[in-house]
Order: sequence, then C-alpha cells, then structure tokens
Amino acid sequence: MPRYHSPLMQMLIISGVCFLGPGMFNALNGLGGAGQLDARTTSDANAALYASFAIFSIIGGGIVNMAGVRIPTAISCLTYALYTATYIHYNHTHNGLLTILAGVVLGVGGGILWTAQGVIIVSYPSENEKAKFISIFWVVFNVGGLLGGVLPFAINFSESGALTDSVYMVFVVLECVGACVALMLAPPSTIVRDDGSRATILQANTGLSEEATRVLRVFRNKWMLMLAPMSFASNFFYGYCFSVYNGAVFTPRTRGFNNLLYWTASIISSIALFALLDNARYARRVRGIYAVCVVFAASCAVWAGALIVQLRYSRGGEFTDYPGGLLDFLQTRAAGPIAVYFFMGVVDSWYQNMCYWIIGTLTCDARTTARYIGFHKGIQSVGAAVAWQLVARNVPFVAQLAVNWAVLVVSLPSMACVVMRIEERALDDRLMYLSPRTNKSFVSHNSGFEMSATPKKPNRLTAAII
Repeated sequence: MPRYHSPLMQMLIISGVCFLGPGMFNALNGLGGAGQLDARTTSDANAALYASFAIFSIIGGGIVNMAGVRIPTAISCLTYALYTATYIHYNHTHNGLLTILAGVVLGVGGGILWTAQGVIIVSYPSENEKAKFISIFWVVFNVGGLLGGVLPFAINFSESGALTDSVYMVFVVLECVGACVALMLAPPSTIVRDDGSRATILQANTGLSEEATRVLRVFRNKWMLMLAPMSFASNFFYGYCFSVYNGAVFTPRTRGFNNLLYWTASIISSIALFALLDNARYARRVRGIYAVCVVFAASCAVWAGALIVQLRYSRGGEFTDYPGGLLDFLQTRAAGPIAVYFFMGVVDSWYQNMCYWIIGTLTCDARTTARYIGFHKGIQSVGAAVAWQLVARNVPFVAQLAVNWAVLVVSLPSMACVVMRIEERALDDRLMYLSPRTNKSFVSHNSGFEMSATPKKPNRLTAAII
C-alpha cells in the first residue's frame, strides 16, 4: 500500500475522483446528446460549459495555489452531479434552459478540478515517472467512461429512446461519491517523493495580487504560447466525434457499445505510449520527437477513415441519410464505422497524454504547474467551446470534419518545436530557488546542490518557470 503522502497515493485518489466525476460526464457525452435523441440542448450546454471553463481554468491555478486541492476539488465534483441531474428535469419538460445554466456552473467547477488534477499527475512524480503517472491516471479515469458506457448499453439494450431517469440517477450518485473521495486529498506542500524530494518548492504562500500577477505572466511565457495551438486542439474533436459521428449514424444502444470500445482503446493506447515516453534507453527529446511523429501519423489516418464514412451521410439521427439507415453493432455494415470510432479513442488518449507530458518537461514545481495547467485547460476550453458551437449551429458535417483535421495539423509544428528543445531534466529541477518572502535558500533535492543567496543570471531556458 503506497504512503498516504506519496505521489502515487495522491495520484490514485485524484484518478478515483475523475473516474467518478469527469469520467461519468465523458460517458454521457460519448453517447451523443448525453443520451438524448435531440442533441441540440447538449451542444448548447457544452458550448456554455467550455466558455466558463476557459475562464476558471486560467484563474484555477491561482485558486488551487491559495486554497489547496482538497476542498476546491470536492466542490467542483458536485457540479458534475448537478449537471447530470438536470437531464432528469429535461426528460419531463424538454426545456433545456436549466441544463444550459448547469453547463455554465459545471464549467466553473470543471476548470478548477482539472487544474488540481494536472498539478497532481504532472508535478508530483519524479522526472523518470511522469509518463507512467499520466498513463495510470488515464487508465483509471477512462475506466469510468468504460463503466459509464456499460450502464446505458445494458439498461437501454432493448429500447431506442432517450436514457431513462434511473440511468441519470445512477450517474448523479456516482458523481456525488467522487466529491467525497476528493476530501481524501493531501495538501501539495506535504507530498514527499520516494527519493526524499518534495513535490513543490517550499516558499511562503503568495497573496492574491502576487498570484494574479504570476498567472498573467504565463501569457508572456514563450513556451506556453508555442503550446497554445496544441491546447486549443486537445478537446476540439470531441464535438465531432461524440455528436456528429457517434451520435448521428448509430442506434442508441450502439452508441453505448461504441463508448465501451472508445474508452477501452484509450486505456490500451495510453499504456503503449507510456512505454515509449518513459523509455530510458533514449534521450527524452528523442522520445518526444518519436511520440509526436506517431501521434501525427495516427491522427491523420483516423481522420482519413472518418472522411470515408462521413462522405456517405449529411444528416444524423432518426432522419439520417446514411445508406440503410442507422447502424447497429449487430450488422456487418457497421464494422468499418465502429472500427474508426475505436481508433478515435486511441488518438484521443495519445494526444492528451502528450499534452501533459510536454508540460511536465517544463517544470516539477506544483505551484508553477498549477499555472501552466490552468493556461492549458483554458485554451483547451476555448477550442472545445468553438467546436460545440459548430455542432449546435448545424454546420455541415463535412465542413466540421475538415476544420477538426486542420486544427490538428496546425497544432503539431509548434508542439514539435517545443519537444525539440526538451532537456533531460525539468528546468526548476536543476535551478535553485530563492524565496523573496523568506529570504532563505532552498535545496532542489533532485539536482543535489544548493543555491547561494545571490542567484545567477537566468539563462534563456529559465523563461519557462518565471
């Protein structure tokens, strides 16, 4: 059993939280329209969600640094339960206003929760374990999506309508349990790695104005600005994959079946990428370059497969013009489209894991990571809000696919440029840190030396942590 204050135990706890909260949300979204036959309300709610998510992700780093990870994460998890509960109301009234408003609230909670999650899985592990921790988190998190797909598939196996109240209620209960699990999280300042080093640089707590200044300073950080296209693209494709693809041409029970395959693919592929990114036989920069090439090639192949399927229809749902009507998993003609959706899960996992791994190469400090992850999730949410608006405004399906593919291609060059400048150790794992508030020098345990009271002039790489 891992120590309570160890990075592994804290990573397992936050994985459980995301398993029960965001994991259930992903399972619902993956059904297309959150299990509703009419996806318009869900698309509008997702657009509102990601708009508020963008704002509270950016300031979420400051909130986590000042309030810690425990209470903000627990409260944030409850917003997932609130959002899911509104679909019970929608089943009886078909009025989507409450769901859209709950989407705004969920954006607030989700922005803070995912910032805290990023701090734990990126900054807590040591340099040679980052990919392993990201992979373990992704496996546990996606098991939530996997089990969330089993519920509607099993309960609605013989039905063709929207999800029943009982299914939504199960999701609500699980999300509330996630909030309780979040209360088990320990403060970042108490986390000690197995080698004796701490997960965060010891310094006095920053005030509100100082924290706000440091958050804003991230917008001048050239490395994070170079990664902005990557962040924008990282959740962009969900709107198309979940609603335009899975939600448009498959029967309701097949959507649940596809969800099982999608999250299974994410779990398996995450483990495969970890084997590459933490392979000590190659320099970290080389591993990153190989991984970017693999992700680019696989993503383009999947979008090419999706285009082949997409050219067969222009309308979805019960009025689809797909040849032969909606696809069911028991039909042989569904095999190809289902396989494409499976590999969408593969490239989803690889891209998300790459994002966290690259950010993790820039810093080992929990406070700095909170600001970087907040920036990443904020830009990510802007992209997601745009994508869901494309769905909500009924932009032609082929055009949506083209935009998704283009966003991916545009994101990769700058991602590759950052990867080509990766060094073997995160910058603040090698630099000594002088706290302006305590006027004491601190030791970077991993680097093994102490900084004098007068720090040296920062080199060009120091920009990534200032």
